[in-house]
Amino acid sequence: MKPLFLTKLVLEKSANNDDPEWTVAEPLHYRSKVLNRVVVVSKGFKTDLASVPRLPLVYMLTADFAKSASVVHDYLYSTREVPRILADAVFKEASEVCKVHAWQRGLMWLGVRVFGGSHWKN
Repeated sequence: MKPLFLTKLVLEKSANNDDPEWTVAEPLHYRSKVLNRVVVVSKGFKTDLASVPRLPLVYMLTADFAKSASVVHDYLYSTREVPRILADAVFKEASEVCKVHAWQRGLMWLGVRVFGGSHWKN
């Protein structure tokens, strides 16, 4: 099974420009080889996309890439329908589907592995 986004990401921005959240406007379907199933992010799901530290160099290197992968990852963290290590593996897999360069995928995956634990616990 080849990993693939089956639908396109459609987001709506909050009316409040200071609010970092976006709302999924249409269901997002992602077929994951890691999970051997389709993940469906429902319409109405709230996401902040990639929670990248706002340190200038880190942000410049990784921000605004793999939005679809970030939404799937946020969803898996929110629902906890899979263990954290699998959610992070799906993020890395989906980032590759989004055509993120290998070195950027590695940085982004390392970021969620190192710093994602605090979000998982909340």
